[in-house]
Amino acid sequence: MSTVGKRIRSYREKQKLSIEDLASRTALDYEFIKAVEEDDMYPSLRPLVKLARALGVRLGTFMDDQVSSDPLIVRLAEREDELITHVDDAEPGMIFHSLGKGKTDRHMEPFFIEMLPESAKETALSSHEGEEFIVVHSGKVRLIYGAEESILEPGDSVYYNSVVPHNIASAGGKAEIYAVLYFPE
Repeated sequence: MSTVGKRIRSYREKQKLSIEDLASRTALDYEFIKAVEEDDMYPSLRPLVKLARALGVRLGTFMDDQVSSDPLIVRLAEREDELITHVDDAEPGMIFHSLGKGKTDRHMEPFFIEMLPESAKETALSSHEGEEFIVVHSGKVRLIYGAEESILEPGDSVYYNSVVPHNIASAGGKAEIYAVLYFPE
């Protein structure tokens, strides 16, 4: 069982919720929640955001394991894979490295994200409250935002309201981005 899955289960159990209760609160399938808790399966951030909201916690709570003091410094050599999303419940699509892990009072979720070529297969749009800011570090990135599609290259950035249906993925080959997500309380 993954650390993220363990934490989701722990918060669910602390609130005396069954998987069925959580499925009802999130409109996510029972089997899906069970897989998240037990099998480390994450198709995208969207269901994790739903789970966090239903449990009354920040998304980053699922990744935190310590309290830090300001400033929080994350050394390149100390970055860890925190979350791996999967395409078609099989192939890894994106590898998320939390850049805010340990800062428990944060209001933003900063990540370094490796977008594997398989992520290009994911075209489902997601929508949630908040904002996102992304800077392309390497490779090419495809952004679908509402009815518009854009290709971003190294050094390009985008800042958008995430309530508009969107999808971000590799535009072929591997890409790397820095992303900051903001979810209002």
